Amino acid sequence: QVQLEEFGGGLVQAGGSLTLSCVVSGRTFSTYAIGWFRQAPGKDFEFVAYLMRGDGSTDYADSVKGRFTISRDNAENTVYLHLNDLKPEDTAIYYCAAGSEENSYSNYETSRYNYWGQGTQVTVSS
Repeated sequence: QVQLEEFGGGLVQAGGSLTLSCVVSGRTFSTYAIGWFRQAPGKDFEFVAYLMRGDGSTDYADSVKGRFTISRDNAENTVYLHLNDLKPEDTAIYYCAAGSEENSYSNYETSRYNYWGQGTQVTVSS
């Protein structure tokens, strides 16, 4: 089993920054991808970013590219999402997720990931 817990959400003004943390525990050696998704009120889950455990490769949604950065601290089993130049449309609950087994889904899809955190709220005021 893998457990994930997010920290770092909050209220920030447009143009501000936040750093979200995802602490991974349990069978961490079995995870091969960490993804960040978000869900705004009344909307579906939206892919934000992913990081591959093996080679460290990353990718981002077009809506956050150039503003958000995903990184990791292997010693702390923590994956970070640095949010810069925040906009009101970034307001959502942000979730981190871990994929620990191969399946037919891409890293951009929620079904790729079989463990999820409880989410952390990010609210951006205009």
